[in-house]
Amino acid sequence: MTTGSCLCGGVTFEITGPMRPVVGCHCTQCRKQSGHFGAFTACDDMDLSFKTKDTLVWYRASNSAGRGFCKTCGSLLFWKGDTATYTSIAAGSLDGATGLKLEGHIFCADKGDYYEIHDGDYQKATW
Repeated sequence: MTTGSCLCGGVTFEITGPMRPVVGCHCTQCRKQSGHFGAFTACDDMDLSFKTKDTLVWYRASNSAGRGFCKTCGSLLFWKGDTATYTSIAAGSLDGATGLKLEGHIFCADKGDYYEIHDGDYQKATW
């Protein structure tokens, strides 16, 4: 089991199943919300449960997905496509060691011009 939370503890959650490797998302929305780029793993919805979610709010940044964050501390926590059966989880919200590794990068065409990606992982211009 893996646990995670926002900075203030208003949102806490558990993941009981496997998580995919971490993907760096450089899309404009992730850049604006995180301040750099988003780093997300994902799990099946049936493997994600909330211990507390009083401060969890969802923002509709597009007409096909929502972004979950804590309304108290502002922590970016989740991305959820409307038709997806999985939830993407901000890797930085996970507690302790996870064994996950960064696998690649998406929306590299939208990345900021102040850095380059040199880690050798795959890079896709879009999704």
